[in-house]
Amino acid sequence: MDPSEKRKLARKAIRKNPDAYGALITEYKEYLYKMAYLYMKNEQDALDIVGTTILKGFQNIHTLKNPDWFKTWITKILIRTAQDELKKVIYFDSADEIQISERYNGVSLEEKHDLYSAIDQLSERYQTVIVLKYFSGFSVREIAFVMNIPEGSVKAYLSRARSELKNILKEDYLYAN
Repeated sequence: MDPSEKRKLARKAIRKNPDAYGALITEYKEYLYKMAYLYMKNEQDALDIVGTTILKGFQNIHTLKNPDWFKTWITKILIRTAQDELKKVIYFDSADEIQISERYNGVSLEEKHDLYSAIDQLSERYQTVIVLKYFSGFSVREIAFVMNIPEGSVKAYLSRARSELKNILKEDYLYAN
């Protein structure tokens, strides 16, 4: 679907057209699931988060000011929903539950697990900027919108998060050998 079609659908959805909202959700359903999975780390919880996000999105679609930002807006809802849910439950996961995007094919399962474990050790705000930037490809401006913070703060968080990740991964590497 091209950007002009998405914009038209978003405008209709803002006016509470359920078919237009449904078409947008269909366009982004795989993306929403992958984002939810990054947070929840299991299929059922990720599906629950997506379902809740879709419902909250429809209930609040009138708050979307710029139709071009639908994906960013719905991502913001998903992240807040996932973070709220994570505050309620403690998860135990194993290496065999981890599924990584195709772009990480050259990385071993152990390295992927180490990366996810390192990201999990970051503070919530640093986790969010890393996931949005490197797993979802959001721009600094889009991340600022999702997190409701200035762009300069996003840049600072990214820098600090990368630095912390380097230290965590370096420490884990030293302990592993």
